[in-house]
Amino acid sequence: MGIISSFKKLTKFELNLWMISILSILLSFIATQSNILILASSLVGVTGLIFLAKGLPSGQILTIIFGVLYALVSYQYRYYGEMITYLGMTLPSAIVTFIIWIKHPYEEGEPEVRVSRLTKKSIYLIIIISIILTILFYFILRSLETPNLFFSTISIYTSILASLFMIFRVPYYAIAYAANDIILIILWILASISNINYFPMVVCFIIFLINDLYAFRNWSLVKKVQNINDVI
Repeated sequence: MGIISSFKKLTKFELNLWMISILSILLSFIATQSNILILASSLVGVTGLIFLAKGLPSGQILTIIFGVLYALVSYQYRYYGEMITYLGMTLPSAIVTFIIWIKHPYEEGEPEVRVSRLTKKSIYLIIIISIILTILFYFILRSLETPNLFFSTISIYTSILASLFMIFRVPYYAIAYAANDIILIILWILASISNINYFPMVVCFIIFLINDLYAFRNWSLVKKVQNINDVI
């Protein structure tokens, strides 16, 4: 399903949420006269989120584009953790997730992904992978003298969890991303203190937080419609 046709799958509420999100981002950009790269990454990211909330593979395509743009923004402020996370993990995991989602539609010929469930084996796998990768990234970030190392490391952990949950096609990806949004709001507030041009990134992740919370609610409802039960 293409990007344009994906909008036809959105409800009136979702379209309004998307338009309010876009307007908020544009206003923050105009107010601070920030650079165009921050604006582009924010607009692409929030559009991808509303598609992900619907379980549409097109959301993964926009996640890939957002990953590249956001990595460039992060590089400008030396948030190497964010840059490495999005280029080295979020972007490739979005590619993998896109392939998995298109191979697991809820109904034949429809783009909506079939929601899955977590098994004990998958839970253990997620825990082990997330811990190992977080520790690895921590030492990489420390060697690069990344600003706000603690928050950057927590951001990596939540991003890894979100990516893994998304690959496994479970609603918890949105909760992990919501936690990541909170950390990123803090990170970009700290960046904005020294350079107000980064304030639109604060607005961006506040909007992301709202969209991710909606995504969890929507996926939870979809899970009931698809009659998927958690198995732990």
